[in-house]
Amino acid sequence: MPTSRLFITLTLLASAAASPLEFRGGSLSTNLKAQRSAFSLALEDLQSNTKDLLFTEHGDCGLPTRKSARCTDGYAKAAVANVMAGMTCALAMIPEAVSFAFVAGVSPLCGLWTTVVMGASVALGGGRGGVMTGASGACAVVLAELVHSHGVEFLGPTVLLAGILQIVVGKARAGKFIRLVPHPVMLGFVNGLAIVIAKAQFSHFKDPLTGQFFDIRSPKGMTMAGLTAITVALIKLIPKVSTTIPASLVSIILVTLGSTVLKLPAVTLADLAGKDTFAGGWSVLPKLGLPNVPMNLSTMKTVFHFAVTMAAVGLVESLLTLQLVDGLLEDGTQGSTSRESTALGVGNILSGLTSGMGGCALLGQSLINVNSGGTTRLSGAAMAALLAVGIVAAAPLLASVPVASLVGLMFMVSFSTFSWSSLRLITRIPRIDAATLALVSIVTVYKDLAVAVVAGTVLSALSFAWRQSTDVDVRAVAGDPAVGSAVLSVDGIIYFGSAANFQRAFDPTRMPENEVVLDFANARVLDHSGMEAVNAVCKRFGEAGKVVRIRNLSSECGQLMKDFNDGDQQFLDRVIETGPDDPNYRVAVD
Repeated sequence: MPTSRLFITLTLLASAAASPLEFRGGSLSTNLKAQRSAFSLALEDLQSNTKDLLFTEHGDCGLPTRKSARCTDGYAKAAVANVMAGMTCALAMIPEAVSFAFVAGVSPLCGLWTTVVMGASVALGGGRGGVMTGASGACAVVLAELVHSHGVEFLGPTVLLAGILQIVVGKARAGKFIRLVPHPVMLGFVNGLAIVIAKAQFSHFKDPLTGQFFDIRSPKGMTMAGLTAITVALIKLIPKVSTTIPASLVSIILVTLGSTVLKLPAVTLADLAGKDTFAGGWSVLPKLGLPNVPMNLSTMKTVFHFAVTMAAVGLVESLLTLQLVDGLLEDGTQGSTSRESTALGVGNILSGLTSGMGGCALLGQSLINVNSGGTTRLSGAAMAALLAVGIVAAAPLLASVPVASLVGLMFMVSFSTFSWSSLRLITRIPRIDAATLALVSIVTVYKDLAVAVVAGTVLSALSFAWRQSTDVDVRAVAGDPAVGSAVLSVDGIIYFGSAANFQRAFDPTRMPENEVVLDFANARVLDHSGMEAVNAVCKRFGEAGKVVRIRNLSSECGQLMKDFNDGDQQFLDRVIETGPDDPNYRVAVD
């Protein structure tokens, strides 16, 4: 059942249940029957498609060689696996959400409820299952500057506007351009993010009260290091015994039980976020409403720059994560970038209306989810639901979880995220690709993801354009010197970058032949600049008193040459030879 159909069904249910009775020339009973019929049909549609909604993989069973869990194990086992993965991610989300809230200058509960709201929104409406979304460090850094310079009251309008911009991108289907990101940029993004994840964990080795690093010889320092190491070891060893329950979830539970029973001086989530965060009860629920600032032009001017930056950063990280999850699952399907962008925008709008801080997809938690068996939307929905239930009803249990167990899990995520094979490729790939990989990794660590991806993509594009500009060749393939004719084959791409080199390849004054044929069978003219270059070469041959003919050029190129020569059809007939084997391609012109 497509996500758009889900929203339509839910809308029908809501409207059928809540809309007032309307009289349009019929009796009351007739109108009642019509509304009941619409409600019943919508309810039956939702019930009959619930399984496919929760377990959709954009196909029946994935690839023939790698069938999805719901097809091989059945719905029950697939549901259990996805709920378990969601539970693991819910625990892994807590320290990250709390830390990002501190970075943004808001309360820990703000970060936690943002993760709940955004996780549920993107899980149900995003581009594919398996992607985990919540409060993110990339967005938190942008918001930290806003809160510091203008105050926390402008947080809501910023998140709302960022969400609106992301919906515009989704509806315009502009998210597809993320597929233009080169592979070296993707590797640099992955490696840089792995370093950022690992680097962020060292902040948890500080005393929450003093902000100073633990002395490794102190009881707290030894406990922190020891529990982290034990968690890493358990995550590696448990799969060798059983894979029924995700190793990361079992490790967290065992370390928590051991720390509680032995009464170790471990830093818990309550120590990190404060006891008020885990007070529990209905009082911790977020309040729904518009931001407490005037929604006028002055406010929009204040938040616009931050909203645009946040929207861009969130889209880049989410869409890159979507692509990586596509590759990890290898189920023969491709996530929808438009739906992911739209769902991300909806999530940010809901976050802004619940006093949240907004966010985007999280690569580390998405990897935890996939490695734990979470491949569908159910895992993301379970993460959001279980985290919400935990905040309200199981706060004491969450508060007792040692931060070290989650730090160990994130260290393992960092290790598995880093593309170690890229280190072996450094000496084998072109130097410009290696430089791009290193540039993106460094900028990701020291600046932010959006800047890193843009910088890497621009560098790769310039490198490609330069290589193509020097890869234009003109050679003689036929001709009859006795009658003064020559056939020159043009090889390569003629566009704005290679137009100058293409023109320099010809010198009509030094050619003894009186008739020249330019064969474009192995060439392609891409844009207006390339077409101008072809036209300029023809004019130079004409000015030198030579006859020039062009073969194997697309009809659109011929029409453009006619336009360049004031619509002279005779010039077109005289210069361009047409035939049934002529190529047919478009030229990029304004």
